Amino acid sequence: MTNVTKQPFGKLPDGTPVELFALSNDVIEARIINYGAILVSLRVPDRNRRLDDVVLGFDGLEGYLANNNGKSIFFFGSVVGRYANRIAGGQFTLDGRQYSLPQNNGPNCLHGGPHGFFNVLWDAKPIAHGVEMSYLSKDGEAGFPGNLAVTVRYTLESAALRVEYLATTDKPTVVNLTQHSYFNLAGAGNGNILDHQLTLRASRFTPADPNAIPTGELRAVAGSAMDFLRPTPIGDRIDSQHEQIKLGHGYDHNWVVDGKHGELREAAELYETTSGRVLNVRTTEPGIQFYSGNFLDGIQPGKGGKPYPRRSGLCLETQHFPDSPNHPDFPSTVLRPGDRFHSVTVFRFSSR
Repeated sequence: MTNVTKQPFGKLPDGTPVELFALSNDVIEARIINYGAILVSLRVPDRNRRLDDVVLGFDGLEGYLANNNGKSIFFFGSVVGRYANRIAGGQFTLDGRQYSLPQNNGPNCLHGGPHGFFNVLWDAKPIAHGVEMSYLSKDGEAGFPGNLAVTVRYTLESAALRVEYLATTDKPTVVNLTQHSYFNLAGAGNGNILDHQLTLRASRFTPADPNAIPTGELRAVAGSAMDFLRPTPIGDRIDSQHEQIKLGHGYDHNWVVDGKHGELREAAELYETTSGRVLNVRTTEPGIQFYSGNFLDGIQPGKGGKPYPRRSGLCLETQHFPDSPNHPDFPSTVLRPGDRFHSVTVFRFSSR
């Protein structure tokens, strides 16, 4: 059984209250707020059954508001959209019409722009085993066409947090949604993630240009610094001279998940040797962005006043590929009236 409770979590600058939903069972505990649909904490057991919070974030709403100032590149714990990851030049063409988006990452539109889904108040209600968040992104918001009705459901399944995304539209549009938590399986604020052992069930990745936009190639990882087909400490090759790692200042790339897109299958496994915690990621999405926290700067205090310096957390963002609207050979992110966007990602925890 999952226990679901609701409590206040501060107020927005205009006085609107923000709510926190706490989900717990006999194994794990998750806390989600309806501002940004943010996962503010996720407490999971280590090999000695001691619970610790394994996602980076802040103790109060003020930290998230200060971070989500329209200039942030961190997006701690939030659901990002309308288009997760980057769209080149802040432009795409759909059905012969060009759309212009805000540029908040050099020339790119990143995670829906400076005022994307991470920066809005979602409607929220308890459901069986979790909480449901809903948001209507109006036609023209951040330059995207169509009234997009989005639902995100966070539910607990024993030792797993399941995230389900649904969306419908009244005009042709593009949509790509993901969860942007930074994980540190030793506990938030407890050192860096370089000794974490990562496995990616991905034989290929999408190389990027100097603006972090895919070139269109699907390149084999075998024998390169991008190869995580076997468990590999993240720090082993993170500062190598591989041209893609140099461009990304570490890992910040999309991998092509093996298996059939649309089927729930394993995409990644993360293991932290000191605590023994294991995170297994399963998804229906075609890709997963592994970001090694290269631009975390430690300036803003996190939970318990601890800073989050460079590489103190990592993201495993299940997604469609970056810039897909400008790459017709990539899996399509187009959503049309009468169709439904549906995606599931499961973060399952264990220890060894």
